[in-house]
Amino acid sequence: MTPPRRREGRPPQDPGAGRPPKGSGTGRTSKGSGTGRGGQGHPQPSPTGRPPRPHRPNDPSRKGAKGRAAQPPVDVHDADGIRLQKVLAAAGIGSRRACEELIVQGRVEVDGHVVTELGVRVDPARHVIAVDGERVQTDTSRVYLAFNKPYNVVTSMNDELGRIDISSYLGERNARLFHVGRLDADTEGLLLLTNDGELANRLQHPQYGVPKTYLAEVPGPVPRDLGRRLRAGVELDDGPVAVDSFRLVDSKPGKAIVEVVIHEGRKHIVRRLLEAVGHPVVHLVRTQVGPIRLGDTKAGKWRALTAAEVSALYRAAGL
Repeated sequence: MTPPRRREGRPPQDPGAGRPPKGSGTGRTSKGSGTGRGGQGHPQPSPTGRPPRPHRPNDPSRKGAKGRAAQPPVDVHDADGIRLQKVLAAAGIGSRRACEELIVQGRVEVDGHVVTELGVRVDPARHVIAVDGERVQTDTSRVYLAFNKPYNVVTSMNDELGRIDISSYLGERNARLFHVGRLDADTEGLLLLTNDGELANRLQHPQYGVPKTYLAEVPGPVPRDLGRRLRAGVELDDGPVAVDSFRLVDSKPGKAIVEVVIHEGRKHIVRRLLEAVGHPVVHLVRTQVGPIRLGDTKAGKWRALTAAEVSALYRAAGL
């Protein structure tokens, strides 16, 4: 029988070559680690399948990825306050159990600091609370309403001339509320009512660019270049004005429905603007303020804003 031919250049392998002697304690270890547990055996694999990272002791002087020193934790606990999960549940974020999960997951901030402990108490009237970066209004004394102002109703809580005003539709709430901006008596639609002065001022200030959306009935037909002209800007007697967007919604013989989005707040601005381009307003309705839509709220009726809508208003106003 012919013996197997051995390949040139490769010495025969010794089954025991390269293996450390038993008991030497030099078993295989993870990268950067020493020996296995107790100097013997192998480290447990990472759940992700990757080699475990070397342990680094906590060092408060070590800087973060952006070169900033790690900040010490801030205590936002108010011993006389209410448990954070209870405050969130009362604000409509979810059940108390669901709010506890949000806290444990690190998705809740108090005054800009992440809170993960369930025992933290806060003052809803003093602390600024956010979930997933969205501010949550937790002060139960605050009121936020969306009101559909009817035609021929004055935007006032107490009209000096005795005309019908919006207080007639609010019952006992009217003493605490004021309107965000105004609508002409002959303009219908969405009017926000609140007792949150800071938010109201921001929503009205042109610096924050909160858009308002209107549907206007105008004489037709509407020329194709009207939107371009309005976006480019039109000179009025008190200065130029430009719309944020414009579109034709519907067109019939002799009339058209157009949508105008604008963040200006000057008096009669939509009516004066459309009249300046040859299409005076026949009928005007405001359908949206920032993220809040009029929806199917009937004329003369109001509804309370949801927690999500209030948070969206805060975001739109830069708060």
